[in-house]
Amino acid sequence: MSGPRTSAGTAPGAGERILVTGATGFLGRQIMRALLDRFPAATLRLLIRPKGSRCAEERAQELLRRVGADTASALDSSRVEALSGDVSLPRCGLAAERYARVVGDTTRVVHAAASVRFDLPLNAARAINVEGARNILALAEDAHAGGALRSLVYVSTAYVAGERAGLVLEDELDMGQGFRNSYEKTKCEAEKLVRARAGALPVAILRPSIIVGDSQTGITTSFKTLYWPLKAYARWHWRLVPGLPDTVVDVVPVDFVAQAVARLALDEAAVGKSAHLCAGLKGSLRLDDMTRLVGDFFRLPPPRLVNPTLFTALIRPLLFLSAWGAKRRVLREGWIYRPYLRMRLVFDTRNADALLARHNLRPPHVSDYLERILRYCVESDWGRAPVPVERQQN
Repeated sequence: MSGPRTSAGTAPGAGERILVTGATGFLGRQIMRALLDRFPAATLRLLIRPKGSRCAEERAQELLRRVGADTASALDSSRVEALSGDVSLPRCGLAAERYARVVGDTTRVVHAAASVRFDLPLNAARAINVEGARNILALAEDAHAGGALRSLVYVSTAYVAGERAGLVLEDELDMGQGFRNSYEKTKCEAEKLVRARAGALPVAILRPSIIVGDSQTGITTSFKTLYWPLKAYARWHWRLVPGLPDTVVDVVPVDFVAQAVARLALDEAAVGKSAHLCAGLKGSLRLDDMTRLVGDFFRLPPPRLVNPTLFTALIRPLLFLSAWGAKRRVLREGWIYRPYLRMRLVFDTRNADALLARHNLRPPHVSDYLERILRYCVESDWGRAPVPVERQQN
């Protein structure tokens, strides 16, 4: 793989051994690709759980094939080492000898593994999100004590802000807020652990907002969060949406987030900082503007926004009594996403803007790529049908 070189002629990433968790997830696989592309001399260590009959090595090879197929380019598997483990276990599930080797020479850690389910029971979410962070911190401490570790990047979420309103600053965390679900709560608890060790470890905390597909191709492997109400509307199950017109819909494409994580992972200026990888006010749309654009794309009347309190108290119970089949399922399953359509918060991005300006990187405005996102949804039948690479790149 070719790549930029330093002034001394050394390929970027030379001598770096980067441990990545969560590489099999929607964001993690793109972080892996961005790191391989950006740092052609670096070695990646992917901490992967065995699944069924497939061992970590088999899952890593499958992951490399899929990422290469998505981008119509080959990935160099010789630069990737698969580690059989599990962040929710002590020593991250690594055998003693393997653990000693990993902490002995790992230079960077990117912790992106998490459960992103909103409906997971709190104890189950804590086992993955909180205990996973605790175990990664212990590994990082051992690596740092041995002199190898240069940075730990923790991928949090902007929604640790929970039910706050107004402007949310990047250095704020526990402001006494409540939370909408176990995902938000446990990610906040995990970030508290990370911040508590930040004085002793070279830590950077990165907080994406709602992550959607690739800004150039629309590709996504996850059709949750924003995609769920879009699908219900596109299939004409419901036109009524319990949302506030002036809610700021802050979404960022997965390629931007992956590139930001990859670049800041090896940027010493990011150490000690917390940054919102968000669109912010400049790159977001209000909910009423987004529904209008979505209606234009599908050539349907735009969704009708209804006061959320009225919808919850009166309209939804009546609809639930009269709806059957797919419409009732939409009402039931989509309930976990409703709070995100009535939020009154905006994410400050001053830290992120300053850090990413060093890399000439900034999030695109959602209106610049929304049509590509929607087109991929239609062409893939919301993830049910494969889309040829050549069509993805047009």
